[in-house]
Amino acid sequence: MPAAAEVETLKVSTKSNPNSVAGAMAGAIRSSGAVLVQVVGAGALNQATKASVIARGILATSGLDIIVTPSFADIEIDGEARTALRLRLEDREHRTVGPDDPGRPAPPPPSDAPW
Repeated sequence: MPAAAEVETLKVSTKSNPNSVAGAMAGAIRSSGAVLVQVVGAGALNQATKASVIARGILATSGLDIIVTPSFADIEIDGEARTALRLRLEDREHRTVGPDDPGRPAPPPPSDAPW
């Protein structure tokens, strides 16, 4: 299974065609086991979500079940700082979670509570 750095990143916009994105998602998952989808804004998230549902159906016909792990990322677009949402889609059977995995949640901050 490739390291997180080798996982393909698809950028989805409001104008992206969900069927086309789903095909790209399915192809990437078949070849490497995972794909990272990056979106900015509600419209782009909507298209990516529809595409992930379509991709899940496509992959189910070949016996693959995918899971989605969301995370945030700070990015820059045209010199402006933005917050992107990233969706890591991967084959449930071959899921890999390492310390540098963008889908891995950050550990909770230390607590001063006595319990």
